[in-house]
Amino acid sequence: MGAARTKKQHLLKIRGLRKRYMMTTMLVIFMIVVVAVTAYSLSMMNSIYLNLREGLYAKAKTATDFFANYITRTYAEYYDSAYMYIEGFDDVNKLELQFINTYGRIELSSHSMTAGSMPGTQDIADALSTGAISPWDGYSDTTGEHLMSVSAPMTYSNGQIIGIMRYVTSLRPADRLVRTNVLVASACGLVVMLIVAVISMVFLSSVVEPMREITAAAKQISGGSYGIQIGNHYRDEMGDMVKAINEMSLKISQSEKAQTEFISSVSHELRTPLTAITGWGETLIYDESLDEETKRGIGIILQEARRLTKMVEELLEFTRMQDGRFTLNARPIDVTAELEDSIFAYRELLKQDDMRVEYEPRDEELPLINGDPARLRQVFYNIFDNAAKYAREGKRITVSARTDGENVFMYFRDYGPGIPEDELERVKLKFYKGSSKERGSGIGLAVCDEIIKYHGGDLTLSNAEGGGLLVTIRIPIEPTFE
Repeated sequence: MGAARTKKQHLLKIRGLRKRYMMTTMLVIFMIVVVAVTAYSLSMMNSIYLNLREGLYAKAKTATDFFANYITRTYAEYYDSAYMYIEGFDDVNKLELQFINTYGRIELSSHSMTAGSMPGTQDIADALSTGAISPWDGYSDTTGEHLMSVSAPMTYSNGQIIGIMRYVTSLRPADRLVRTNVLVASACGLVVMLIVAVISMVFLSSVVEPMREITAAAKQISGGSYGIQIGNHYRDEMGDMVKAINEMSLKISQSEKAQTEFISSVSHELRTPLTAITGWGETLIYDESLDEETKRGIGIILQEARRLTKMVEELLEFTRMQDGRFTLNARPIDVTAELEDSIFAYRELLKQDDMRVEYEPRDEELPLINGDPARLRQVFYNIFDNAAKYAREGKRITVSARTDGENVFMYFRDYGPGIPEDELERVKLKFYKGSSKERGSGIGLAVCDEIIKYHGGDLTLSNAEGGGLLVTIRIPIEPTFE
């Protein structure tokens, strides 16, 4: 279960890396594409509308120059010339030609429906006031159609404005052309983004997959699988990193092996003198010829010798686990009976530290489990011993057990200071003692954790609500022994 959780967290981190990279890259590309498409669209739109405006301007300029040669002081002649010009107007399907009087009203139009109306657009007013050709584009008040117009003043030879010649065209085809070009440019931008996304994914796969393999191997090494090697088929910086990790793994394995062998050798060497010290201490302490001060000294020697013997046994136990010599004598057992026997056996020792054990037997019996009773008692004793050592000011330990049908859970809670949150994840590591000033090898919990793992379960530590440490042991009813 722990391995599956670690793998899941690892995959989430990999996905997070890919997500961050893709979001950063695609955001930059998206901004570049948006700016490029916007700039292209504005440029193209200005070009189309400018060409139309210049075309209308050229027509208006040519026509007014032509009329300037024929306009006399007679308005009737001007009107007749305008009427004939409209009658011969060839671009009637593309443009509307209007002749507007000085009051802004249309007198003649190539589209008879507009004759007599007053457009009221700014180009007419500007042409009348400035005497220069003036453009306009906007929307018709009557039809709502998008239009462009150019108004050119018509003058007598003395410079007096007699009327306005106005060319009007619909911008619907131009707008359609603009939209088409914008859509094409946007589609090209999306294609560019898609190509960049595919290339980025390919690149990420070439980086993330090796990282996933290397990270998994590094986690195995940090979890104690020293000496494992990662297949190095890379010819770049990734290959250098794999080579460095492989060398580190090998050196750690060699160091760990030397350390384990040293601990085992020293532990075996210590057992004989400690046995002698304990044996002679127990013999001497009952010698009636010794005074009380001497007996007190021998008692201290015995106490320290037993503490050292316990540390040596823990170290030997751990070296057996490390080199694969640890075994379980598993059989169907009543875990409730083993727990209650352990409580009974340790209760008197805890009383010496002014601590009490509170345990409420369950009305419903827990199911049998396959386990090693001696090893489980070793775990229970170690938990009680730690509570007596680190949580004696709490004065009590509460013990309970339950089942969910698939697992048996046992809870041991003390009422001491608990463990700092930043140390909870590491307190089960071998030789780790954290900020505690109490004496010890830092091996006990690591051994207990391994024993429970051998039973197919897990041992977790957490700070209880209201203070104190809560130790939870979970053992499956039908475990698969490691």
